[in-house]
Amino acid sequence: MKRKNHNNRQVELPNFCHLGANLRIALTVEAALLAGAVARASNGAELQADFIALSALAQPALLLTLLALCAAGRGLRSLPYRQGAGAALAIGVLVPVGVFMWLDPLLTGLLAYSSAMVAGFSFVVGAGLLAYFNLRARALSPAITEARLQALQARIRPHFLFNSLNAVLSLVRSDPRRAEHALENMADLFRALMNDARHLAPLEDEVALTRAYLELEQLRLGDRLQVAWHIGKMPGTALIPPLVIQPLVENAVYHGIEPMPAGGEISLNIYRSGDKVHIVVRNPIAAEVSHHKGNRIALENIRERLLLHFDLDAQLKLEPLGTVYQVSIVIPYTREHTTQPSPARPHRR
Repeated sequence: MKRKNHNNRQVELPNFCHLGANLRIALTVEAALLAGAVARASNGAELQADFIALSALAQPALLLTLLALCAAGRGLRSLPYRQGAGAALAIGVLVPVGVFMWLDPLLTGLLAYSSAMVAGFSFVVGAGLLAYFNLRARALSPAITEARLQALQARIRPHFLFNSLNAVLSLVRSDPRRAEHALENMADLFRALMNDARHLAPLEDEVALTRAYLELEQLRLGDRLQVAWHIGKMPGTALIPPLVIQPLVENAVYHGIEPMPAGGEISLNIYRSGDKVHIVVRNPIAAEVSHHKGNRIALENIRERLLLHFDLDAQLKLEPLGTVYQVSIVIPYTREHTTQPSPARPHRR
């Protein structure tokens, strides 16, 4: 469900299955209940009793409403914006009214409300939340989000550019086919850097891009760089933010392999568990590393891009495990395209 704002950027309903949206909805409802209880109460004891009674009704209604919105989420998001918003608001009113009619006999004497009052409260809060999510989407797109994503992505420039060019030049005469393949890999990498950062990308494309990067690095590092792929359970069609895996691997090369004369192995483990996609990158810990600041900047860039795309539903965890350093990313599993697809890569010969 999409609508274009004044900057021609599509605005959508929130994903009601995501933790960030649900947390904001729950906090807003509780704040509204508390405000209502404060307005009605004449003393602290009455405030406490009234708030407890309201919560006894609101909590199951809120839970069932969120479950209903989550279940209907894909259908709602496929509708035109106004229709989807109207349907979401209808769910937000009908479910609490149904719960009230079910619980009212059990709460006799505790609540002095009618189903019409519950419907009115649900409508006002639901409309306010939809307006908030709409304004939030407008505020984050494109003036802020697009600019920040593009700026963040622009910083993730392969530091190996000149090394790769030198490696290609050394192959032009001795192995022209390999040199041509390396140039194609470089073209893929820089095409990805120039793509629109708003678009989520298929996981299999990001893995292919990472392979292209590693092939370039192996031109200059040779046998010092070993790579172990564990992607048998990878959901290739899952959508992730672009240029997340490649910068992690670039960090692993830069901070774990380059400082070690004998080199080492980078391990990538990508799999789906339930409704989450896990990306785990490991590299050896070098005894002397002088690039800690650059490492932190790259990881913070990735962390912020994950936050902008997935809010609180994405996690980035860094941890040393003995002789290896591990970076773990957990993101929601989704195959739903919420923006226009990225331009297709040109066909190679």
